[in-house]
Amino acid sequence: MDPLHDPDDEALLDPRQARDLAGLIETARLASATVRYGLRTRVGAATLVLNQDNPLPIANHACALWGTLAEVAGTLLALEQVFAEAGRAEAVVYASPTTVAEIEGIADDAGWRAVEELVALLHRVRQDAKGLARPAEDHDLPAIVDLIADDAGLSASGERRLLRNLGHRIDDPRCVLRVVDDPGADRIAGFAQGFIERGIGLVEQVIVRPGRRRRGVGRELVAEVVDELHERDALLVAAHCEEGGTAERFAEACGFEVVYAVTAYARRIDDLL
Repeated sequence: MDPLHDPDDEALLDPRQARDLAGLIETARLASATVRYGLRTRVGAATLVLNQDNPLPIANHACALWGTLAEVAGTLLALEQVFAEAGRAEAVVYASPTTVAEIEGIADDAGWRAVEELVALLHRVRQDAKGLARPAEDHDLPAIVDLIADDAGLSASGERRLLRNLGHRIDDPRCVLRVVDDPGADRIAGFAQGFIERGIGLVEQVIVRPGRRRRGVGRELVAEVVDELHERDALLVAAHCEEGGTAERFAEACGFEVVYAVTAYARRIDDLL
């Protein structure tokens, strides 16, 4: 019997198992977000990470809101102030099985809105890599930033901060950065990023240049990252993606399966001001 599955429903995790798994994955995600100058702390009933060097939301978020309804509501108010003082344009909370079930109503009452429905996935089926991907090098970082910036819509200052953060990541033994070169062009066709913390591996980003999609580049990158994470003693490998659509189908084609849902809640700081 698969210990990660509810024996009464093979398609779902038992709620307690889901909470335990989400706690492990979130701990790894928080550790990844702190590279190199990030700050992880507790704010009320939540765990918070902020990283000025990384402009992406995953490096500046809160999670694991577990407590009484009053504690969670007070925490959301406190988080608004913390994100504002950190100079963030938006406060972000990821709600998962480590979050109280009533979070939707609490968030709505506090003026937070659900902005993204995500799923957490667990890698189940190893796929053979063809050896097309290689470890990223320092000279690849500007091209990687260009890919991420186009995908995330970063500003020029955000690109500079991300370049600095990637420079830190390439030197961190917990991080995995892989690229696939674009044949016949002096550029990369795709990029993938992974991370490992205490036996929990993460596939964090996979971005392929639009003109090179649907040619197996993304699957090759994922296979390479997963292999490297296991070589670094990952006991399990997880990922997050938007629920439904092409991202989830791509993840499933790469050997992942959905294990629980995650909702991103946001509060615009300028709305408060």
